[in-house]
Amino acid sequence: MRNAVIVDVVRSASGRGKAGGALSGVHPIDLLADVLRALMARNDIDPVLVDDVIGGCVSQASEQAGNITRSAALAAGLPESTPATTVTRACGSSQQAVHFAAQGVLAGAYDVVIACGVESMSRVPMGTAPMGGDLVGTALAQRYPQGWISQGVAAELVARKYGLDRDDVDRYAFESHRRASDAATAGHFEREIVPVATPEGAHTVDETIRATTTTESLAALRASFYSEESAQRFPDLGWMITPGNSSPLTDAAAATLIMSEDKAAQLGLTPRARFVDFAVAGDDPLYMLTAPIPATRKILDRTGLSIDAIDAYEVNEAFASVPLAWARAFEADLARLNPVGGAISLGHAIGASGVRLLATMVGELERSGGRYGLQTMCEHGGMANALLIERI
Repeated sequence: MRNAVIVDVVRSASGRGKAGGALSGVHPIDLLADVLRALMARNDIDPVLVDDVIGGCVSQASEQAGNITRSAALAAGLPESTPATTVTRACGSSQQAVHFAAQGVLAGAYDVVIACGVESMSRVPMGTAPMGGDLVGTALAQRYPQGWISQGVAAELVARKYGLDRDDVDRYAFESHRRASDAATAGHFEREIVPVATPEGAHTVDETIRATTTTESLAALRASFYSEESAQRFPDLGWMITPGNSSPLTDAAAATLIMSEDKAAQLGLTPRARFVDFAVAGDDPLYMLTAPIPATRKILDRTGLSIDAIDAYEVNEAFASVPLAWARAFEADLARLNPVGGAISLGHAIGASGVRLLATMVGELERSGGRYGLQTMCEHGGMANALLIERI
């Protein structure tokens, strides 16, 4: 049986996803191309060997339209003969790219493949792609006559369902920044971050980490998603989700080199981890953000592992209530949950976050000597990816 392995995984440092952010002057094609070029160069692999490049991107409009992965692969200097495609599964887009890449290796369709992702939220803001169009239609509206809600209101519903209060989510957000700041100071991100060229010079430091964050400063922030209409529909919500305990708008790119274990040996490359299992799941689209729980259950049921057998959990911090709800569902050890910070501090460039989580998880397993790592991403519409890796 073939094994699919991770030879390397890299990312850009995060940039604030708004005008004036460190990466806002970089076209998203160039942003991803810089990361792809660095991945290839530091592993000294002949680009002709790459069978495919699979990339995630959520807002496939404007500068991110037209199969941005193919454009970035060509911009990075990969041969014209190397194909590429861009996929979307909302925030899990680049994790889905990883799934497809590794599954292609396991199936024998690929020997060498790159999975990657990019999102420039400063240049292509969230909400650009619909262009004012109707995203519901008739039949879907009939199935859900009360209508959709924003992800922020869904985060409030998750907090209520799992008994979280404002102190819980603010303390979690503080801890995310503390862990990320400590990790950055200790040099934990140096192996995974590759430089990206900007008009101001090379960008190499995560711009979204706020080392000065305190629980007091977080407690002073007002709820972001309260409205009279939502309060009438959900009168018992605590309205605790703020900019401080949510992930920030972010620009970033990330990429990973995946191949068969035999091919890595043939090329003289040392794999860092192998893929053990994958899962996707759907859940109530009203709650929207809870599907990481059934996705994780699929992984545990299929592998026979207990949650305690896993050494690191990367559960995307779209909002603080999401990883906290996941942890309560599994009675998981909070010390293993996003151990070097998560999206609240490291940013959530929605099309690239899945590979960013993989980069930090592989690095954490290597530093700690842990064996298994699990990552999972909540996604718009009530979906999630999950995957399990084993450090080699």
